[in-house]
Amino acid sequence: MTKKTDVIVIGGGAAGLMCAIEAGKRGRAVTVLDHAARIGRKIAISGGGRCNFTNIHATPENYFSKQREFCKSALARYTPSDFIELIEKHRIPYHEKKLGQLFCDQTAERIVELLLEECREVGVEILLDSRVIDVRKNIDFQIETTRGCFSCDSLVVATGGLSFPKLGATDFGYRLAKQFGLRITELRPGLVPLTLTPENLAHYSRLSGVSLPVSVRHHGYQFSENILFTHRGLSGPAVLQISSSMDRDGDSIEIDLLPGLDAAAWLIEHHSEPADPATLLSRRLPRRFAEVWCEINATSKPVNQFKSQQLRELGVKLNHWLLPTRGTEGYAKAEVTLGGIDTRDLSSKTMESRNTSGLYFVGEVVDVTGWLGGFNFQWAWASGHAAGLVA
Repeated sequence: MTKKTDVIVIGGGAAGLMCAIEAGKRGRAVTVLDHAARIGRKIAISGGGRCNFTNIHATPENYFSKQREFCKSALARYTPSDFIELIEKHRIPYHEKKLGQLFCDQTAERIVELLLEECREVGVEILLDSRVIDVRKNIDFQIETTRGCFSCDSLVVATGGLSFPKLGATDFGYRLAKQFGLRITELRPGLVPLTLTPENLAHYSRLSGVSLPVSVRHHGYQFSENILFTHRGLSGPAVLQISSSMDRDGDSIEIDLLPGLDAAAWLIEHHSEPADPATLLSRRLPRRFAEVWCEINATSKPVNQFKSQQLRELGVKLNHWLLPTRGTEGYAKAEVTLGGIDTRDLSSKTMESRNTSGLYFVGEVVDVTGWLGGFNFQWAWASGHAAGLVA
């Protein structure tokens, strides 16, 4: 027997639950189907278990998409202040960590509990261990699952991307989109550690565990935070951020090792010193890093034996260090998926498919990817809210 309902939401993550809540507020009968045995697992592990639930500075400029303007409407109609109001309604203590990033003072499970309580208040039904087997549309949508068959007027796809495969991430949302004639932009791991070329890895893997503040640049983007050397390459906030700007493997990134300082002028100021470059640089950089970097990039002799032009060249290298990369650590280590449902095929106001009435796509499955720091959660809330107002 087929169960009839108004709205089916496939995916019980941030975007799916927000959409279900908003649709439920309108009196719609809503059922959320999730293939996992536990709701909101990605929310629960986010932000080191504290959930960086939004960023107070979120604007469309903080997102990657083939159509940069697409996210404007949803973000304008559901702002960080709107979600903060919901947080405060549930008396969840929070704090700003840095750069507008808001975290729970307590466990991220509080966000999951908030969403579930909001669902209960408006009568949303949540069915776990519900894997979708088939979706068809005649007059309404027919959904066959491992928990039975359903029909609905509105179908919302909130299945996320390919990151975190250990949590059950699949390509279901993309396959369903293709089934209904929507296009998919190129998919790549985003907010992901970078691997180095074998030659550079042989040098810099010795620095595994070393962290330092830098500015990283690529394709017109610049992020000033820490990088972290690993046994496979580079991680840390600045690297995760810049990884999302890289559209192919093997790109080089530019690193300013002394941001805010004219390294050439600083070296020339110390031209009379008998110290070698590594010793001099260790005043501003971690000693281990200074020693390894200078072993590869500078002549080992006292600074007072350098010519002025040699110091200028070394300074330029310090402010504009070009480091070739090999690729990324893939979806297993990626926080998000770049690319997704082509936004040309969706309404920016409602998230509805332009060619299939009643079919909506929200959250990470869409080709809208935020920077590190709460921006992806804000997109989840905003896009889910937009669809929930009409689904």
